[in-house]
Amino acid sequence: MKASDLFVKCLENEGVEYIFGVPGEETIDLTESLRKSKIRFIPTRHEQSAAFMADVYGRLTHRPGVCLATLGPGATNLITGIADAQLDRAPLVAITGQSALEKTHKESHQYIDIVTAFKQFTTWNSKVTRADFIPEIVHKAFDIATDRPGATHIELPEDVAKEETAKEPIIRKVYPHISIHDEKELRKAAAMIKESSMPIILAGNGIFREDAATELRKLVQFTGLPVVTTFMGKGAIPADDDHYLGSMGIKDRDHIMCGFEMADLVICIGFDYVEYTPKFWNPDKSKKIIHIHTDHPEIDENYVPDIMLIGSIRQALFSLRQQCEFTREMPDRFTKVRSRMRAEIEDYTEDTSFPIKPQRILSDVRASIDRDDILISDVGAHKLWIGRLFPAYEPNTVFISNGLATMGFALPGAIAASLIKPEKKIVAIAGDGGFLMNLQDLETAVRLGCNFVVVIFNDSKYGLIEWHERKAFDETIGIEFNNPDFVMLAKSFGAKGVKVESAEELKPALEEALSAGGVWLLDVPVDYSENIKLTEKLKNSFCEI
Repeated sequence: MKASDLFVKCLENEGVEYIFGVPGEETIDLTESLRKSKIRFIPTRHEQSAAFMADVYGRLTHRPGVCLATLGPGATNLITGIADAQLDRAPLVAITGQSALEKTHKESHQYIDIVTAFKQFTTWNSKVTRADFIPEIVHKAFDIATDRPGATHIELPEDVAKEETAKEPIIRKVYPHISIHDEKELRKAAAMIKESSMPIILAGNGIFREDAATELRKLVQFTGLPVVTTFMGKGAIPADDDHYLGSMGIKDRDHIMCGFEMADLVICIGFDYVEYTPKFWNPDKSKKIIHIHTDHPEIDENYVPDIMLIGSIRQALFSLRQQCEFTREMPDRFTKVRSRMRAEIEDYTEDTSFPIKPQRILSDVRASIDRDDILISDVGAHKLWIGRLFPAYEPNTVFISNGLATMGFALPGAIAASLIKPEKKIVAIAGDGGFLMNLQDLETAVRLGCNFVVVIFNDSKYGLIEWHERKAFDETIGIEFNNPDFVMLAKSFGAKGVKVESAEELKPALEEALSAGGVWLLDVPVDYSENIKLTEKLKNSFCEI
């Protein structure tokens, strides 16, 4: 068969449902093969958006999302989204076209050595130099992206795509992943927890990749251990569980650090180093650490585990629970930490000031969606407020670009979430700066018939950079800009728009938009003077004894 047909058959063999991308001259054989397949090719308005959509597909399904671009600028436009998936460990396979092999040893139109360039952003990548190699290369790309979640990449030159081959897809088999942890190490871990004066669990993003939240909750209920999550671990334990202390991820000495300063043992479960550097929560290197993960840790001077349980997180938590013959009461000190964090958002639920305080906006968003609905956060000052305060109750319900921290993530992410979880209410929160970075895919969202609401935190500034500049110098530069009329902008794309004129208008507008369906933009003026107020508050905070 034709090589491009074989390539697509291999993709079907891997269970690919969607491919997000921008077509090009060098990919026309591949897209023609896709036209005849059961895979749905979704053209986007920018390659970066396509990669973000594949990223969120991978996070939601735990199967690699797939994005496609042509050679040269099409391929380089994928880089930010690929790097985002790599650092946040979302399974993703990127496919790019390329000039014919005869052109790749010399200066040619639009030719860049993409395979070499992408090595910096992927776990594995390869160029297809013969049609006969396609089954093995495709199978390997998906196997690696799934086994150690992250990005892989395949380059298919245009002349190779036209070749004839007698090869067939490799039969895909599912193998059981059995992890038998060393019982001696499990007993040591249980003893260490029992003997600790104030142990604490740090739950990270790896818990979701293994669907291990249920086992975590059972362990917590059985032992009474308190839990802090990373921003990307939000929802691993319900926010209204008495054992949940909050989420951490900002550099300031947050209230949550009071819990960590008291703790003498940190049980890191599914924690990825990139989520929050240990120097912030183990600055004096005094804490004992138990590392429970599918991977060996990134070792540095602030993260040297005393015990490592490597393998299935679910199996490790189940087995550890069998070894734990104790139940602990929540220390009063930890209860005070929890109360402080809860009070921060509850204190602003009735705040009527305008522009609206970020705490009030998040309170209204939370009240407008169900426990298992989805929030997707872009990057900006709002991300820190979401990470700290937004209550999450179920796994995989809050999505944040954290490792690479990429502006422009939320809108494409909401499109993917709407395709995969059409039964859920979906809210994307973006700053006015981040939203405009991928606004062109509003057209994609409307064309696909998506249902979600984008809440735009509007301050006509790069608010997070202003926050950092004021903390460092008490002066600002290069942060101000003008915005379009977001309501008119939404309408020009076929979406609906609402400009919120008071704090009391936000929740009814949000509920109406979620109920009506379709794509909505809510333009919400935000009072980011709260950023510096928070900095001053945390600077003067102390841990109660």
